Amino acid sequence: MFRSSFAGAACVLLFTAALAAQTFSPNVRIGAPAGDDWEAAAAIDNVNGYLYTIYLHQNDGQTLCSGCGQHEIIQSSTNGGAAWSAPVMPAPGPYGKGGQFDPSLYVDPATGKLYFTFMQGIPGGAIDMVTSTDHGVTWTSPQVVSGSITNTDKDLLAVSGQTLAVCFDDYYHVYGSVSTNGGATWTVHTIQTWKNAPQQLLCSGAGIDSQGNIYFAYNEYNKTTNTNPSTLWIYKSSNGGVAWTTIPIDQGGAPYACRHCGAGAYLAPQIAMKIGPDDTIYVLYNDTPDATNGAPERIYFRKSTDHGATFSARVDVSQAPTGVEHSFPMVAVGTAASDVRLAWEDRRTGSWNVYYKESTNAGATFTNEVRVSDNAEGYSYQTSTGFLFPYGDYFQMVVDAKGKTHLAWGEAPAYTSAGNIFTAAEQ
Repeated sequence: MFRSSFAGAACVLLFTAALAAQTFSPNVRIGAPAGDDWEAAAAIDNVNGYLYTIYLHQNDGQTLCSGCGQHEIIQSSTNGGAAWSAPVMPAPGPYGKGGQFDPSLYVDPATGKLYFTFMQGIPGGAIDMVTSTDHGVTWTSPQVVSGSITNTDKDLLAVSGQTLAVCFDDYYHVYGSVSTNGGATWTVHTIQTWKNAPQQLLCSGAGIDSQGNIYFAYNEYNKTTNTNPSTLWIYKSSNGGVAWTTIPIDQGGAPYACRHCGAGAYLAPQIAMKIGPDDTIYVLYNDTPDATNGAPERIYFRKSTDHGATFSARVDVSQAPTGVEHSFPMVAVGTAASDVRLAWEDRRTGSWNVYYKESTNAGATFTNEVRVSDNAEGYSYQTSTGFLFPYGDYFQMVVDAKGKTHLAWGEAPAYTSAGNIFTAAEQ
C-alpha cells in the first residue's frame, strides 16, 4: 500500500537558532481536582478574545456539573488562561457506551462561531457535531455527520468558509464526511478500505487550504502482529471529497513498549498537521529512526510548499539524547506566513514532560526548546523531573492574536488511572 522507503527522508538533526527560548506561565489545572479528565482539545477566538479547552470528564466521583459525567466539557478563558469559566456540556443527555470521546473544536475566525465534533460512545457510536454562536454558553442539538457508519473512531474537523470536512474511521475503512453548505447537509465518502483491519487506524490531522484542497493525516499500526511497519500518510482531495490521493510521509518499526499502559499501541506513531496562511503544509510526527521494532521513537518535522506534491526531508527537531522515547506531537501556526510552533512529550528526564519550540522562517531554524510542564500542582504522579504518564491520546495548542502559544495536555499515573488536564500560556 505504501513504499517501504521514502526518497529524501533522511534523518538529519536540525541546529537551533541562537535565540532565547520562550517562557511559559505556571501550569493551571482545569477540570476536577481528582480527575478523571481525558483528551484535551483547544481553540482560540482572536476576534472576541476567547480561549477554549474541551475534554471528556469521566467523573471518578468528582462532579463538575450536574449530569456531566462521561460527557465532553468546555471551559473558556478571557484572560489568556489565567482563569477559566464554569464548565458547560455542549451535548448533554444520553451518550453511547463509555461516554463522549475525541473532541475536535474549531472557531470561525470571522464570526467566533464554534464548531465541535465528537464520537458519541465507543465502540459503535456516530460522529456528531454541535455549534455555538454565544461563546459556548448554549449549543445546537447534536447532528450526525457520519451517516449510517458504526464503530467509528477518531474524528477531526477542518473548516474553511462554508466547507466543513470531518475525517474518521472504523476497523476497515477510512472516511471523509464533507459539507459545502456550512453543515446543513453532509456527504460521507469512503476514502480507503482495508482487507485486514490494522487494529490502530487513526486520523490525527485535518486541514483545508486556500484552494479548497482537503487534507487528512493518518497513522496505522497492526498491533496483532507487533511488527513493522508503522505507517504515516496524508490523504488529499481536490474535488470536495469525491476522489483522494495518498501522500506517504514515513514508515517505521512497531511502537516502543508502553509503560504504565494497558493499551499496547498507545505510544504508536502519530502525525500532527497544520496548514499555514501561505498554504505551507507542516507535519510533525513521532516514529522510529528506521524499521527496527520497539526502538525509541524520535520527533520529526517535514513541510510542503506545493500543496503536498513534495515534502522536505525529515528533520529530527528534538534536543533530547539518543535513546529517549518521544510521543504525542503537536503543531500550530500563527497568523503570519512561516510562523510554525512545535510541541511534543518525551522522557529525557526519566519522566514525561511537554516540550516546545518555534520558528519564524518556516522551520529553517528553530528556537531552543523549553520545558512547558512544571509539575507544580502536587499530585502523586508528579515530581521535579516530570509526570509518570501522558493522559489522553493527544494534546493540543493554539496561537492567540498577540502571537502567544497556549497548550492543554493530560497527566496521570498510568493509562488506566484517573488523570488531570493542565494548561499553560507563553509569556
